Amino acid sequence: MARKERLDKFLFFSRAIKSRTLAQKIIETGAIRVNSEKTLDSDHMVGAGDVLTMAIHDRIVVWKILDPGTRRGPASEAQGLYEDLSPEPLPRAERSPYEAAIAQRSDGAGRPTKKERRETDRLKDDDQSS
Repeated sequence: MARKERLDKFLFFSRAIKSRTLAQKIIETGAIRVNSEKTLDSDHMVGAGDVLTMAIHDRIVVWKILDPGTRRGPASEAQGLYEDLSPEPLPRAERSPYEAAIAQRSDGAGRPTKKERRETDRLKDDDQSS
């Protein structure tokens, strides 16, 4: 018989969720489906071949379990526990008005560094003394 693992443990082992406690809370909200059926039990047993559909980090994630795992190992080991079947994220034009309103910032843009603020202050001081 194929080995099975608790759903909260699998989410923790696969590094989908930071801790088992957080995984239990997310499962109890109904954000996780196992084989297209909503589950509210963190002790639901999952194994190889099961498909998880999760609403995590504001996107839909679909994973097919390849191995339930035995420990929370490094990320490279965790990625071997599942096959990612997730759909591509929506293009920017198809996002909600709220998400579309958030501006994209290029690298180096944003708040000035401390060094840049000092240079600006020096320029201001030079203008006032003249």
